[in-house]
Amino acid sequence: MATSLNTKRTIIGILSLVFIVVLLIALAKEVQRSAPDYKPAPIVDAGTKHCISCHSEQGAGKVIVEQWKNSKHAEVGVGCLECHQAEKGDVDAYEHEGQIIATIVTPKDCARCHEDEAEQFVTSHHADAGMIMGSLDNVLAEVVEGHDAFNNGSNPAAASGCWQCHGSKVEVQKDENGNPMYNDMGILLLDPKTWPNTGMGRVNLDGSKGSCTACHNRHHFSIAQARQPENCGKCHMGPDHPQLEIYNESKHGINFRAHREKMNLDAQPWILGEDYSAAPTCATCHMSATPDQPVTHDVGDRISWTLRPKVSEKIDAAELAKFEAQGKPLPEDFLTWEQRRKKMQNVCFQCHTRDYVKNFYTQYDNQVNMYNEKYGKPALALMKSLKKNKLITPVAFDEEIEWDYFYLWHHEGRRARMGAAMMGPDYTQWHGNFDLAENFYMKLVPGIEEIIDHARKEGKYAQANDVQNLLDDILNSDMHKWFLGKMSPEEVAKRKAAAAEFRKRYSQ
Repeated sequence: MATSLNTKRTIIGILSLVFIVVLLIALAKEVQRSAPDYKPAPIVDAGTKHCISCHSEQGAGKVIVEQWKNSKHAEVGVGCLECHQAEKGDVDAYEHEGQIIATIVTPKDCARCHEDEAEQFVTSHHADAGMIMGSLDNVLAEVVEGHDAFNNGSNPAAASGCWQCHGSKVEVQKDENGNPMYNDMGILLLDPKTWPNTGMGRVNLDGSKGSCTACHNRHHFSIAQARQPENCGKCHMGPDHPQLEIYNESKHGINFRAHREKMNLDAQPWILGEDYSAAPTCATCHMSATPDQPVTHDVGDRISWTLRPKVSEKIDAAELAKFEAQGKPLPEDFLTWEQRRKKMQNVCFQCHTRDYVKNFYTQYDNQVNMYNEKYGKPALALMKSLKKNKLITPVAFDEEIEWDYFYLWHHEGRRARMGAAMMGPDYTQWHGNFDLAENFYMKLVPGIEEIIDHARKEGKYAQANDVQNLLDDILNSDMHKWFLGKMSPEEVAKRKAAAAEFRKRYSQ
């Protein structure tokens, strides 16, 4: 009897010890998982194991493999072939180590898992960024700035500049007989005129548009990195579209830098007001979720004005005109500018009161409308009149007045509008409105007057008078008559009184 009791006690003791050990192991794993730098072991299938057996031994390949091992893809078992595997007959496919693969992973490939994100992206303005290849900007790159006499027709100004943000049309490198070329390892060669390129509007060999890796840098594919403001700064910076600089100047950017460690950038789904509250980033406003709306990969979904062109218009204006001209009904998923604005305001309401947001949009709209009415529309009308009357040539950028006009709308006008949109007062004022005024009054107007004078000397009186009449109408209008010394006595008195009141206020 005693022996039986001792045996039971021994068994219970062993089981208790096993339970404690298992519990301690589980607790240790939970502590490990909760550590800030914890990363689960990558799931490596047979195909990926074969790939990394070689690539992890090479310089660049080793880095790529390490990046992948630290990615979310590796955590869930998305390996090399899940992204790079191609179908036999694909234009970019080649056989490598017994597999049919492609070098470039496109939105079409990403859509195998990320269907909604890919669909939203390929219908966005981002995916159409390559349309710049037919614009005035590309004339600058391909004709004015550069030349296609390099690398068998490559234009460095476009290939290394514009296309790296806007995207190239990727092509396969071919021999003199038009056959695809391969390196000594059997890898299909891509034309260096068009590759490497991660431009947002890249036209891929499989016919798809865009590049997911423009934002989600391979092979980490980190959502935290994609949410950083600097991620957008590769393209959205500089004299003509300084969104990153404006953001950094704004209270939004200041708060982000001060509280970056509180932003919880790795969180899923990263909802404003729930996962973080310290500051918004570019992704917050243009893409990320709020308690009331989901994530979108169409960055135009929340934009109501287009601030890019010579004269701003509501973002849906061109599309509406197209459907009206064709007599077609609007698609069910068509978003009006009012609907887009409501989506953006929903983001604003997470941090600001409704009256605050309403007043901000009043200020913003007023700035855009002022640019349009005071500078954008008059300058465009004057340039059209010069061309109509053949007082300037049809060749772009061969005359000084064209450069002055380009600066006016493409640089200064954008900065003023974008500064107001993103709460960057210095860009609205000194890099925007001030430069606009100087260019308009001190360069554009005198330049047009000089062209008119030259036309009269050549006997082109009718053409010169046509432009002069338009210029006179513009300068005699309420917004510009100060320049002619025609401000009314009442207006002069009003401004003197306001200046006196200002001095009195600050002298007390």
